[in-house]
Amino acid sequence: MEDKGTESAIVAMARRRTEGETGASAPAPSGPREWADRVPSGPLDDPATHARLRRLFPLTPDLVHLNVGTLGSTPYPVLDILRAADTEYARYPRDPYPPTTLTEPRATLARCYGCDPDEIAVVQGATDGNARILNGLDLAEGDEVVTTTHECYTMQAPLNLLRNRRGIKVTKLTPRLGPDQTAEEIVEMFAAAITPRTRVLEWAAVTFTVGTTMPTRALAELAHEHGLTTVVDGAHLPGQFDMSLRELGVDFVSGSGAKYQCGPMGTGVLYARNKVLPEHNPLPLPGFWPVISLWYPIEGGLPPRATGREPTYDIGTFLQKTGSADLSRGPALQTAAEIWEHIGRGEIQRYVHGLCDHLKERIAAHWGEESFFSPLHDRRLHSGMVAFQPFRDPAHAVDPQRFMEFEERMESEHGINLRFTFFPVRDDGSERFAIRLAPHLYNDRDELDRTVDAMIKLTDEMERR
Repeated sequence: MEDKGTESAIVAMARRRTEGETGASAPAPSGPREWADRVPSGPLDDPATHARLRRLFPLTPDLVHLNVGTLGSTPYPVLDILRAADTEYARYPRDPYPPTTLTEPRATLARCYGCDPDEIAVVQGATDGNARILNGLDLAEGDEVVTTTHECYTMQAPLNLLRNRRGIKVTKLTPRLGPDQTAEEIVEMFAAAITPRTRVLEWAAVTFTVGTTMPTRALAELAHEHGLTTVVDGAHLPGQFDMSLRELGVDFVSGSGAKYQCGPMGTGVLYARNKVLPEHNPLPLPGFWPVISLWYPIEGGLPPRATGREPTYDIGTFLQKTGSADLSRGPALQTAAEIWEHIGRGEIQRYVHGLCDHLKERIAAHWGEESFFSPLHDRRLHSGMVAFQPFRDPAHAVDPQRFMEFEERMESEHGINLRFTFFPVRDDGSERFAIRLAPHLYNDRDELDRTVDAMIKLTDEMERR
């Protein structure tokens, strides 16, 4: 919050809300930290613990949501804070631009994600973060960005804008897919593509297409060797991984607040390295312009970037001061992050990735390992998403209409929300399609077994046509 008076008022607002306002089945609303006695800690495999956790989420009971890679479910305590903050500003309008705007949420998120408050800003999502990062880089005509064909549209679109507007060169690499892909070959693929004109390496921390966790630290070290700036689309990092942004060794990361972190829609984080820590990244800080900022000086410019362990200035504040859009969503995202801390980020990562291990075992048993587009044998590349090919007929495997039908019927007939993805494959001119499953901490193995059984039934029906 921007001041303690406002924070107290919002807490009071949350306390006064009645069950009738949130629905008869909703838990009683709460203020910051009042949710602690409702949030379990300990192994999420324990049925009683998991049942308590599941009651935090307003998911409809007849839906199995396996698409957190697109959007998570926001828990009740986070919704309470979001509503209370919006209501408080509506009741008592005040200056939305004080110097301490979102100081507390930024400090909490920095602690949760392993960086300093001066290196982080609350933004409107990974899309917003990606565009701000790319448009803030010091790139000129002919400079090269090396990336992949498996980036999300939210990264490919602003890259193409830079190509059209500034004349930069965008080199896209297509990684090998499937159960045998390795971290080493991904690093070698990037290394072979670096040229004298390369200025930036960009990759997704987890590919949204097939769920490959890219070897981010190894790619960062490759960039260090060549003096390159590093940009990571980390949409699927917050809330899924027990991580330290600083220890990744990269310069910039965007992250979604509404996917695995289960914060409100329209939230995300932007990390900008703001000091030189040789143990993590020995390179000088790259030139960077905060292109959307109310804090940028009206006359003159910014001080030189830091060259040591202390920041010259607070780049996070320049990135944060953009208007009033985040005044309610910042505290709500903070609450989501605090709930995850209470449960334990390491426990969440273990549980979610364990769910995907179970999915992979079931899928391999019926469709075979050759059905996977996701990595299987190199556990360094695993994530909370699984992508595979359910159709054995080669003609069906490249038919987008079948995948759209599969997605729609899984929800309409079986109450299971998943999605299909599409992407290029190496040495093949055509696009491929996959069914992608992305469970989260509110799912359990019984739901996954039900899902696999439903997918077997549906594919059998569709392939008999």
